[in-house]
Amino acid sequence: MSAPLFLVEALPTGDAFTLDGPEGHHAATVQRLRVGEELLLADGRGGTAAAVVTAVGRGSLEVTITSRGYADAPVPRIVVVQGIAKGDRGELAVQAMTEVGVDEIVPWAASRSVTQWRGDRGVRARDKWVATAREAAKQARRPWLPVVAGAPDESTATVARRIAGAAAAFVLHEEAEERLSTAELPPGGEIVLVVGPEGGIAPAELTAFREAGGRVVRLGPAVLRTSTAGVAALSVLATRLGRW
Repeated sequence: MSAPLFLVEALPTGDAFTLDGPEGHHAATVQRLRVGEELLLADGRGGTAAAVVTAVGRGSLEVTITSRGYADAPVPRIVVVQGIAKGDRGELAVQAMTEVGVDEIVPWAASRSVTQWRGDRGVRARDKWVATAREAAKQARRPWLPVVAGAPDESTATVARRIAGAAAAFVLHEEAEERLSTAELPPGGEIVLVVGPEGGIAPAELTAFREAGGRVVRLGPAVLRTSTAGVAALSVLATRLGRW
């Protein structure tokens, strides 16, 4: 079993380090790491440090750094614009997409989104996505922490501008003729992938995305839920880009 990963604000510069706070509490009291066990520290920006536990306190660990590493950010960068979904489907999508390798997630207030994020509710919901992405990145041992970007309810116009600035943009739609599995991919820059909510993408939204340069594609004959469509599309891209 691979060593558990814990996120820190900054990697230690010396050989000795105290892992405290929420991460230290989780390591000491939840995972119950013991002296001699190995762990991995990461700053979420590519930097990592392997360490071994030398002492266990109440809610903290003393560790010794054994090696350091750095992973370059994946290229091209993959951004998923996820239509806001009801219940916990959005969080399920964020969790799975993070594990698969998404680099950025943008919540989109589509016209057919059953749930609308407004005011404090929107801020709380977005914060849940951030927390979900963080925990999923740790589970997947990812050195780069994905970003949950934008306002809690990005508009279609804002998404269209993001599409216009991308190296490539793909809009998932069950009636598309082109397949994502054969679409041309750029060697660098940013790939934007748009996933609609439960009710799908409205015709006006589809038109706006096409006019911004988005290509409408499908995955296959099956119609997937909003919580699984992005994960399936990311799997296709990760394989084609050599990430897997």
